[in-house]
Amino acid sequence: MISINDQFDKIDEYFSPKVVGEVNDVYIKIAKIKGDKIPWHNHKSEDEMFYIIDGELLFEDAVEGKFVMRKGDMHIVRRGVDHKVSATSECRIMLVENKKTAHTGDVDSDITKSINQQLK
Repeated sequence: MISINDQFDKIDEYFSPKVVGEVNDVYIKIAKIKGDKIPWHNHKSEDEMFYIIDGELLFEDAVEGKFVMRKGDMHIVRRGVDHKVSATSECRIMLVENKKTAHTGDVDSDITKSINQQLK
């Protein structure tokens, strides 16, 4: 069993996804979001699922536009769709991504984390 709250307590950095589990060829990740540092990006070959554990997330999606996600909301970004997220106060999210999905797609920024960094 995994306590998601205990896992969030171990995260001391915003925009830094951490792998908390895996199912077949996907990782289950959690992250804390606060601010607007995530660049516009996409994942050319993979879909990505966002689930809000706590807080509010401003989602910007090239297909669906801007919208706010709240606790309990889920959104799936289809492969190749440009997107970015931000939050004015701390938001806790869960992500479901293929094991090969790069954190910020092909965009390299100061918050980009490798899969190895996300596994620590």
